[in-house]
Amino acid sequence: MAEPPGRGSQERRRPRGRRRHRACHERVNARAQAAPLPGSVTTWKDEQGYGFITPNGGGPAVFLHVSAVGGGGRPARGDVVTYHLSASDKGQPRAANVMFVDAGTGQSPPRPGRAMLTALLCAAILALCVVKSRLPAWIAGMLACVNLLTFFAYAADKAAARGGRRRTPEDTLHVLGLLGGWPAALVAQQMFRHKTRKQSFRRAFRITVVLNCAVLAWLVSHWGLAWLRLHGLG
Repeated sequence: MAEPPGRGSQERRRPRGRRRHRACHERVNARAQAAPLPGSVTTWKDEQGYGFITPNGGGPAVFLHVSAVGGGGRPARGDVVTYHLSASDKGQPRAANVMFVDAGTGQSPPRPGRAMLTALLCAAILALCVVKSRLPAWIAGMLACVNLLTFFAYAADKAAARGGRRRTPEDTLHVLGLLGGWPAALVAQQMFRHKTRKQSFRRAFRITVVLNCAVLAWLVSHWGLAWLRLHGLG
C-alpha cells in the first residue's frame, strides 16, 4: 500500500532537524569552554533568582540563574560580570561560571575584619555603660540575644539563597537590625558575602542603624534613665 505523499519526507526530515538541534547545542556548549565573555546584569528578579545579562559587544540577552554565579554571591541590576556561554536542554543560551568584576560594581571588597571590629567596639561601649550604671544589664543582655539571632538569620537566608529554598523576608532582617542586631548583621553580611550588593536593602539597613543608635543614645542619657526608672525598668 502506497504511503501518503509527503509523509516519508516528513519522517526523513525529523532526524535531520534533531541533528541540527543537537549540533547547535554542542556548539553553544563548546563556547562555555572558551574565554569568559564580559557583560552586565540588566535585569534581575531577586525573589525568583534569575535575570538576564547583556553582552558588552551587543546581541541578545543571556539568561542568568543564581546557581550559575560563582563564589556564592547574589547579582543585582548593574553588576558587571564575566560569564561563559552555555545552553539549556532546549538549546537556549544561558550563562555559566558567572563571576563578578569588582571594579565595575563600584563597591569595595568585603572587609569582615572591619565589621568584626565594629561589633566588638559596640559590645565594649555597652559593657562600659552597664558598669557605669548608664544602661540596665537586662537591655545589654537582650541586645546580645538579638545579635545572636540576627547572625543566624543571615546565615540561614544565605543558605536558602544557595539552595533555592524559601528566603527570610528582608523586612524581618531589617526589624532585627532596628532592634539592635545590626552589629551582627554587619559581620554576617561580610562573612557570608550576603546583602552587600542590593542598594535598596543597603539604604534601608543604614536607616535602621541610625534609628537604633539614636534610641540607645537617648536611653543612656539623663532623660532616658529617668524614663526607665519612672517605669520600673532601670
